[in-house]
Amino acid sequence: MNASIGRRLALAALAAPAFAAVTPTGARAQAVPRPARVLVGFAAGGPTDLVARIYAERLRGAYAPSAVVDNRPGASGRLAVDATRAAEADGTTLLVTPASVMTLQPHIFPREVRYDALTDFVPVCTLCDFAFAVAVPASHPARTLAELATWLRAQPAEVPYGSPGTGSGPHFVGDMIGRAVGARLTHVPYRGAAPAVQDALAARIPLVVAVVSDLLPHHGQGVRILAISARERLPRLPNVPTLAEAGHPSLTISEWMGLFAPARTPAPVVAALHQAIQAAVRTEEVRLVLDRLEFLPTIQGPEEFAARIRHERDLWGPVVRASGFQPET
Repeated sequence: MNASIGRRLALAALAAPAFAAVTPTGARAQAVPRPARVLVGFAAGGPTDLVARIYAERLRGAYAPSAVVDNRPGASGRLAVDATRAAEADGTTLLVTPASVMTLQPHIFPREVRYDALTDFVPVCTLCDFAFAVAVPASHPARTLAELATWLRAQPAEVPYGSPGTGSGPHFVGDMIGRAVGARLTHVPYRGAAPAVQDALAARIPLVVAVVSDLLPHHGQGVRILAISARERLPRLPNVPTLAEAGHPSLTISEWMGLFAPARTPAPVVAALHQAIQAAVRTEEVRLVLDRLEFLPTIQGPEEFAARIRHERDLWGPVVRASGFQPET
């Protein structure tokens, strides 16, 4: 993966000015008359679930009478995607999902992925961007990425690294890190970030790549984060360098979480939903949750979001092929 791909995968988004739909009397208008469901393809308590819940709370009254999160974990997030695709396109069924489900997994699961992000859905907007971290157990001798690279190259066999699962962003970020430092790594997929982090805490695996927020609570208390894929250092990790600072600018990579509606959802409903999200991201409650997760609020509208999906989906294909990963058929 070259530097231009890394930079382009790390596209930054600027939040648009917020404005709320109002009636002539000044009362807030609801776009849909029935309660809305926000489907999430992962278990409750994880980052995707938390982001979905904080935004769903802000849709109540502004977009629909109520909005509840409906967790549909399974198939690496695809169960919720398929359920949303099959739902009525009336604005009452929505989907919150990370980018990998829409842009990376089509290259990993060509038979299982029966949806197209741009034809089966309306990409309403991005909700936030987030970075990845590479970490080792606290007992590991490496204290920097350079020391880790030296240690990896000295091992007589391939070194296992854990990730939240096959087809996730961390899966291929870990592979790219291995190739960038000239090390032989073998991927160990887990059923989510929590068990991967737990094995790193117990030193059952020497290396783990995950979303920063999954590793942040354990940094210095069981694991050591060596570098992050963000453009800049994070406030809660001031002493942890970026991968670019560690000598690998091509590994500046961010992932988004986005909001989708079924295809053919009426344009006025999509516009009202986008407006409600724009207003929500300006609230202190949303900002505090995203800040705690080290997520950056980045609201891109439907056209810009669709262009980003198309661009990143095209970029992941060469990355998957360069990894040597054999897609399931």
